[in-house]
Amino acid sequence: MAQAVTRFFAFAFTGLINFIICSFQRTFIVNELKKFSDLIDPQEGFVTFEQLRHENGNTYWLASELMRRLGYGDDMKSFYKAINRANKAMTGLGIDPFSNIAKATNADGNDDYRLTRFASYLVVMNANPQKPEVAQAQAYFIAMTRQFELWLENPEDVTRVAFRQEIREKNRQLSGTANHFGVTLYDRFQNAGYLGMYNMMNVQLAEHRGIDKSELLEYMGSKEMAANLFRIEMTESRLKELEKQGISGQNAAERAHREVGNDVRQVVKKNTGKNPEDLPIERRLPDIQKQLKIGHKEMRKIDGNTPKKKIAKRTKKQNGSK
Repeated sequence: MAQAVTRFFAFAFTGLINFIICSFQRTFIVNELKKFSDLIDPQEGFVTFEQLRHENGNTYWLASELMRRLGYGDDMKSFYKAINRANKAMTGLGIDPFSNIAKATNADGNDDYRLTRFASYLVVMNANPQKPEVAQAQAYFIAMTRQFELWLENPEDVTRVAFRQEIREKNRQLSGTANHFGVTLYDRFQNAGYLGMYNMMNVQLAEHRGIDKSELLEYMGSKEMAANLFRIEMTESRLKELEKQGISGQNAAERAHREVGNDVRQVVKKNTGKNPEDLPIERRLPDIQKQLKIGHKEMRKIDGNTPKKKIAKRTKKQNGSK
């Protein structure tokens, strides 16, 4: 009996110590962020990110207010692109976007979105960096992730997570369109696009870059991913147009994909001065995703939000396959 009581008090004491340590860490991080917020927003009357925070049992930011803070004015159409990419990034991370981006109505009675700290972070990192306000906000969030001892210095790395999910979804759509078009050898059809864009098949491109074929997309930079996304979308559009003309089948599909790939190749060469196969490889995407998941957990701790169940079935369904 005495041993049981001793174990109970030992367990309770350990739990109390852990609670105190976590509370101290959270207070320390919040104080450090406030200090940094003051440093990067020294102008009198200038609203900081932390000052835009709302509380109603949960901490959130309104998209409309963040939009103006980032220099978008009232251009929600342009700003929504960043919100949509944040949504895609969360889906790719296996984090339920519906728990982080919720439709709302603002004080003016207009449609709006409530964003968690993590959603705001992803929106900022996917916003237009040419805007000084965006660059400033990105610096703020980079400093925040340093407090968690994370290595997420490059906003483009976060953008790549969203692009990767978009490619995953668009490839799935292209697969359906190609199947309807009469494609039976999908690997050959896919390689036709690679031959057009890279002058080599995917296995040759992987060898050229010294990486595994299954991870080709995981090492691509954001611009190369955007080019491949464009190739996929344009190929699907081309197949639909050809089908309207009564053209279909494996050979026609391969020819169309290779032609589109070659068109994209010329655009890449014109804009970068390099052949697509010679574009630099970037930091491995799964490593970035792992860091972002840790960041998500840490940002929840800052605002004291109660962790929710892992991801909804709908999110897993959206993830799909490559």
